[in-house]
Amino acid sequence: MTKPALLFLAHRIPYPPNKGDKIRSFNLLKALAKDYRIFLGAFVDDRHDWQYESELRKYCTEVMLLGLDNKQKYRAFTAFFRNEALSLPYYRNSRLQSWVRDKISRESISRVFVYSSAMAQYVKGSDFEKLHRVIDFVDVDSEKWREYSLRRRWPMKWLYQREAEKLLEYDRSIAKEFDASLFVSSHEAAVFEELAPESKSHIGFINNGVDSSYFDPEPDYENHYTGSSKVMVFTGAMDYWANIDAVTWFAEKVFPVILKNVPEAEFYIVGARPSDKVKKLSNYDNVHVTGAVKDIRPYLANAALAVAPMRIARGVQNKVLEAMAMAKPVVATAAAMEGITQLKDLPICNDSGTFAQACINLLVSGDALELGAKGRQLVLTEFNWDQNLVKLESMLGDKESSLGSDAVQGDSSASNGVGEIAL
Repeated sequence: MTKPALLFLAHRIPYPPNKGDKIRSFNLLKALAKDYRIFLGAFVDDRHDWQYESELRKYCTEVMLLGLDNKQKYRAFTAFFRNEALSLPYYRNSRLQSWVRDKISRESISRVFVYSSAMAQYVKGSDFEKLHRVIDFVDVDSEKWREYSLRRRWPMKWLYQREAEKLLEYDRSIAKEFDASLFVSSHEAAVFEELAPESKSHIGFINNGVDSSYFDPEPDYENHYTGSSKVMVFTGAMDYWANIDAVTWFAEKVFPVILKNVPEAEFYIVGARPSDKVKKLSNYDNVHVTGAVKDIRPYLANAALAVAPMRIARGVQNKVLEAMAMAKPVVATAAAMEGITQLKDLPICNDSGTFAQACINLLVSGDALELGAKGRQLVLTEFNWDQNLVKLESMLGDKESSLGSDAVQGDSSASNGVGEIAL
């Protein structure tokens, strides 16, 4: 029996699964490919990612990839003349629009899965109202822009505030029109329900997952550290503003306090494309910036603990889940733990003093091993991709939908919550 066709649209190529949004989009794609013939349309913003088109063809019937370049940034500013969010013209492409219309017609496509709200414009409006459309917003991005505006001065403050308002207006129109709207955690879904109450009945969430067989603490990983057993590690893309802000705050405000109490402590910042600001942090005592690494598991496995000092974050932080999967204790801010509320023993600290003291306690006490074990167990039970993606097919209209039921929209402590993701 021939599988039904499904149009899958993503703002960024969903491979390789090496950063927050790609991890989620790839796992969604892989799960849907079991039951559908996937027609994938996506953008490529990193020239190194073109090589992965062949990998995606293992899961897709057809792949349509388009490059993003600096010209797109200039196109984004046409939003001021259109009174719309900047992200819409940035991802607007006539060639992709023609491909979408052609595939829907030629392949008799009746189901669409959209990853990221900017891609919804390709199937929005009365021409597409007969399609069964599901969108994964992942995070409430308008809230991210609002939070950014609170930390910036004019004119960026005004620009971010405008983007927050225009994007929320657009996202509400999508949610009202589409059959289901998904988010990465119960918290993100609840936030959007408050902002878009008219769509509450079809807002849900699917928790992120971790490949716990890959992030396995048992193997004997090579130790890249310089000898100290009291290493704290941060992992993530280091050209991302929220990550830059996090490690800068930790290195300047938190780590000096730790170092006074634990002189052998070291802080490693592990992640690709470190900004100049991040590189300069290596001038501080015992702070190391690695840049890109082939495998982050050895850095997690041989660290004493992981830190997630995010002051701005939305949804579920994969860096936290991956550290927990590797049985590492995590010290984090409330923002970093927004979608992971089940582990009550995890230190959550929002000021530099309490954050430093929590790290010191774990570095010098015997509690780290027990807390790490609890974290891995939580990942195995609550953040399992196979388990969390069971509901996808019902959301696409092929089985009785459970949106609105406790299994989908209930408390996040349930194993399959619906009503995350960034590095």
